[in-house]
Amino acid sequence: MIAWTDRHCRFFHRLITRRTRLYTEMLTTGALLHGDVPRHLDFDAVEHPVALQLGGSEAADLARCARLAQDWGYDEVNLNCGCPSERVQRGAFGACLMAEPLLVADGLKAMQDAVDIPVTVKHRIGIDRIESYDFVRDFVGQIAARAGVRVFIVHARNAWLQGLSPKENRDIPPLRHGFVHRLKRDFPELTIVINGGITSTAQIDEQLRHVDGVMVGRAAYHDPWLMTQWDSRWLEVPAQERDRLAVERAMVDYMQRQVSLGVPWPHIARHMLGLWHGQPGARHWRRVWSDHRLKDHAPAAVHALAHRIETRQEDTA
Repeated sequence: MIAWTDRHCRFFHRLITRRTRLYTEMLTTGALLHGDVPRHLDFDAVEHPVALQLGGSEAADLARCARLAQDWGYDEVNLNCGCPSERVQRGAFGACLMAEPLLVADGLKAMQDAVDIPVTVKHRIGIDRIESYDFVRDFVGQIAARAGVRVFIVHARNAWLQGLSPKENRDIPPLRHGFVHRLKRDFPELTIVINGGITSTAQIDEQLRHVDGVMVGRAAYHDPWLMTQWDSRWLEVPAQERDRLAVERAMVDYMQRQVSLGVPWPHIARHMLGLWHGQPGARHWRRVWSDHRLKDHAPAAVHALAHRIETRQEDTA
């Protein structure tokens, strides 16, 4: 979800769900230790609960970044061992770390020793053509035993490190939800969260019969209104009392505030393009908010153009 779940996206999602845990895009330890820390880590208080996702492999660097996460007020720090991109592999982190569980355990142990907030790990069920359940079972078992990590977020596909793009790695390796269910049976004391190919409330209900939690990525990004049910259905808090138009108006106000701070509103508006997914006029609405010829207009003016009844086309794409 790099370049997707930035702070503006998370603010938008928090207008729809109060308590669903939100995750940052993956940030590398190098970017945090040698870059603009406030730019990377600042977030709005409404985003809680929110987790910082890290990419890295050096224990000392991971510990320093975990402390930054805690100092900045994050509720969790997560180590990514699932990203298959070649750029990430060249940095010796992401999914390739699954081949080195002891190195991962050392990094997670250093993070645990450095902070009081929960330290979690996200990973795949295997790498390349290693398709044995034993591989992921041993990976989880070694990390739990050596590092004391209790929460594992498991993308139920292998990561093919050669020959597939990151996009293809989300589609081509077959889903094996059963592997994740077996992890929960084999490690009942651990919190096992499943990820991958889950796109509906009914599917989440089914998965929660077998595991402790569900992570939804692109489905929630492209059709964010899915999240309206989640607070009351699974998190025991009232749902947000807003309709789509009220959420859009709140985002217009937010964009206007950000424009006053020097943030171009198109950088924010791109995250809400799925708000009217499946509704009449959705295609016209997206076209207006995506029209870069309007980038110098005020967000309120663009909002008005997007909802001009006489120009809206009745499509639901």
